Amino acid sequence: MVSLGSSFRRLKRSVVPMGCVALSLAACADGSGLRPVPPYDPGQYKLGIDDQIRVMTYGQDQLTSDFRVDSNGKVAFPLTDGLQAAGLTTGQFADEVRDALEKSRMLRDPKVSVEVTAYRMISVLGEVARPGQYPYQPGMTMLTAIAAAGGFTYRSLESRTYVVRQEDDHTVVGKLRPQDYVKPGDVLKVYERHF
Repeated sequence: MVSLGSSFRRLKRSVVPMGCVALSLAACADGSGLRPVPPYDPGQYKLGIDDQIRVMTYGQDQLTSDFRVDSNGKVAFPLTDGLQAAGLTTGQFADEVRDALEKSRMLRDPKVSVEVTAYRMISVLGEVARPGQYPYQPGMTMLTAIAAAGGFTYRSLESRTYVVRQEDDHTVVGKLRPQDYVKPGDVLKVYERHF
């Protein structure tokens, strides 16, 4: 015959570990276990897929136009079979265009500049007033991205968000704090606060 005391001790041994597992899962559920993503410097922006750019070739209006970085990371610039743009700064891409124009012998010593006219969208999900995709703005932080999505709901955890970010050729998952910079193409998820 099993005593009531021994049954309680067995139950206590099985319930306590399950409670610890539940508590640790709850702690991870709000992103507290995530590491911060590598910091992003908006001044070192590199072009990416779906960026809209304007290439200006001074004195050559026919070679000045707007372009989109395609799914292969290229720009369909005239007289070329496409120039690689993804992963380059606007200055580096201007050099690529200049080199291509010189190689084609179209222009001697062309003057080229490149500017971004529309950045990749960011996505804001979770506990915000209007989840969805929003245009990236230079210098955007986690907090200004949330403001673009209508602000936090009353249930939001406001101290951090989950973020999925593309870093060169790989994807990074981590967390952002309110003052951290958002990178074009980021996907942010605002957690629900647990009372």
